[in-house]
Amino acid sequence: GIEKAGEAVKEAEENLASGKPRGLIKLSEVSLAAPIPRTRKNIVCMGLNYAEHVKEGGSDRPLPPHPVFFTKPPTSITGPYDPVVYNRAVERLDYEVELAFVIGNKGKYISKDKALDYVAGYMVFQDISARTLQRQHNQWYRGKSQDTFAPMGPYLVTPDEVGDPQKLDLWCKVNGETRQKANTSDMIFDVKTIISTLSDGITLEVGDVFATGTPSGVGAAHPLGLLKIGDVIETGVEKLGVMRNEVVSEK
Repeated sequence: GIEKAGEAVKEAEENLASGKPRGLIKLSEVSLAAPIPRTRKNIVCMGLNYAEHVKEGGSDRPLPPHPVFFTKPPTSITGPYDPVVYNRAVERLDYEVELAFVIGNKGKYISKDKALDYVAGYMVFQDISARTLQRQHNQWYRGKSQDTFAPMGPYLVTPDEVGDPQKLDLWCKVNGETRQKANTSDMIFDVKTIISTLSDGITLEVGDVFATGTPSGVGAAHPLGLLKIGDVIETGVEKLGVMRNEVVSEK
């Protein structure tokens, strides 16, 4: 589990530094699952956290004065190269590139200046969304929570490898064409604020996953439109890797 991840990373580093590493497996010989295949609790997601994304939903829409949160269930998680299923309940399927982070230390009432000390690592996140369901229910849970609607990965990258989480480029391509492109510096509420806000009265636990919101360029507002069966979504964040998920019909 995440609790022992630090020990595992240290052992791996020592193994590689020995000059005669043992037990190596080629990446091409394995299939990567999500770094956390099944979270203990719902994934906590940020809504409306990039100003340009807020504006594309309506030019007169005000920026949120406080962070906006919603969740996705553990059953929505899928791997970084696994298919996204366009099931019978879905209409108007959309993509949303996001930076995600995982909590590595239990905490409550965490100050902003200590917040990043509670992060175990960062990963790429794709917040697949069924726009019709979102609007039907006047809130986002069902439209965001269908099975396979939370691809994450391809790796959980430790904070020492990432540096400042507010200086990362992120992008999304559909069939090779760039739809979203931004930098995490554009967030309205940064990672420190998200952690500090949520931990104010709520205990954050090891393994909790948080997604930090998407920039502008989503399909609902893009000239090229929404996702369809057969589309290939590439989702990337600087230093964290790229995921590739194909949209398929439900069998």
